[in-house]
Amino acid sequence: MNNEVFNFSDIFKKGFLNSATTDLSAMKVVLTLGLTFVIGLFIYVIYKKTFKGVLFSKSFNISLIAIAMVTSLVIMAVTSNIVLSLGMVGALSIVRFRTAIKDPIDIVFMFWAISSGIVTGAGLYTLAIFGSLVIGLILVMFNNVSMSENAYLLVVNCHDNKAEEEVIKKIKDEIKKFNIKSKTVAKDNIEMTLELRVKNNETSFVNTVSNINGVNNAVLISYNGDYVS
Repeated sequence: MNNEVFNFSDIFKKGFLNSATTDLSAMKVVLTLGLTFVIGLFIYVIYKKTFKGVLFSKSFNISLIAIAMVTSLVIMAVTSNIVLSLGMVGALSIVRFRTAIKDPIDIVFMFWAISSGIVTGAGLYTLAIFGSLVIGLILVMFNNVSMSENAYLLVVNCHDNKAEEEVIKKIKDEIKKFNIKSKTVAKDNIEMTLELRVKNNETSFVNTVSNINGVNNAVLISYNGDYVS
């Protein structure tokens, strides 16, 4: 009769390895990926509807769907195999993202897509659906709220100091908030760049400024802090 002696370490290892792997059914994989795709498509539509930048990037918008689905695959693999999850933690720790994100709202959509993939991959379908609906509703609601003031840059080319004074006087009468960003003086030409806050997109004052004697031209540019359009 053979007497086998198991210590605590052996029992722990066997029990751990036996419970480390969980089989994934094909139906669950299809259901999870299908739901993730639908949520990713919902994110796609919300991003396109609320986009207010200069150049719309369709590839970035499509990548939101891919990010959600890839994340869902990773989470399903992690939750089904504990040993594999430990290896993935080490592998993902060396990943670095170098793409510059200019608009902070793009980061919000990226985290939304990643979070949706995590939640659906973990099988929390109800949370993924209702969470995405609430986030989408909030983003659309704030997008539809019109801003009372819009930022612009006004570039004016004047012939002499008298014309410059007339321009500043007219701007003071029409605009409450403005400041001079730059001023370039050359022979027979003075170029000024002013940052303005305009209510309700009322831009008719530009026509008045351009009609001042000594003003060669006046250009109004939409200003978004990081870039102009």
